[in-house]
Amino acid sequence: MSVWEYEAEHWVRWARTPDFDSYWRYRDAFFDEVVPAAGMRTIDIGCGEGRVSRDLAERGHRVVGLDLSETLARAAAEADPISAYAAGDAASLPFSHGAFDIAVAYNSIQNVLDLGGAVREAARVLAPGGRLCICMTHPMTDAGRFESEEDGAAFVIREPYLEERWLDETFERDGLTMRFVGPAHPLEDYARALEDAGFLIELIREPAMPRPRDPSDARWQGIPMFMFVRAVKANAPPPPS
Repeated sequence: MSVWEYEAEHWVRWARTPDFDSYWRYRDAFFDEVVPAAGMRTIDIGCGEGRVSRDLAERGHRVVGLDLSETLARAAAEADPISAYAAGDAASLPFSHGAFDIAVAYNSIQNVLDLGGAVREAARVLAPGGRLCICMTHPMTDAGRFESEEDGAAFVIREPYLEERWLDETFERDGLTMRFVGPAHPLEDYARALEDAGFLIELIREPAMPRPRDPSDARWQGIPMFMFVRAVKANAPPPPS
């Protein structure tokens, strides 16, 4: 059983508590600046319980959501009868070549065990000129921690940033608990995966936290919590290395 299947019920409660986590503050910048206008069809890779898919649908996208956890894919379908949902592996998408013109991976690409395979599959199911839109925990943030929750606290890198690492953290807040487990990569790993799959990077953004509410939030005005990336599928395969 995957960790996300084991944590599925926890994640449903966590993700569906309004204004609870950082998603509610970062999502508008991601949708407004990174995701193109709705086109033919959009795939939400690693859709979880479906909040990204529902927000995409509200913006006019015809969405297909996919998640490794059957429980989460089922919860997404129950909350959204308009879009389509399926359980499956990001590294082996059950869709035909060129079936989508937009692929979204919101805080899911950093969790896959086969990064290269997942990015190649995203390229395969996108039509030429299609866009892959990614939000990920900033690779640098995964390697360090603030020394305290005070505004102005130093951010200290204690882990070997240039090596792939394994994260396993449990967070508790306001009676909710969630365990996050997965690999942590340097930025170069993501760039190489995109290059190898024939993508060209169009934009990279490191947004400061919108609407900071307290001193602990204000720390994220100077250190990026997330990174946004948009890449386009080139019409021709990349040249041999």
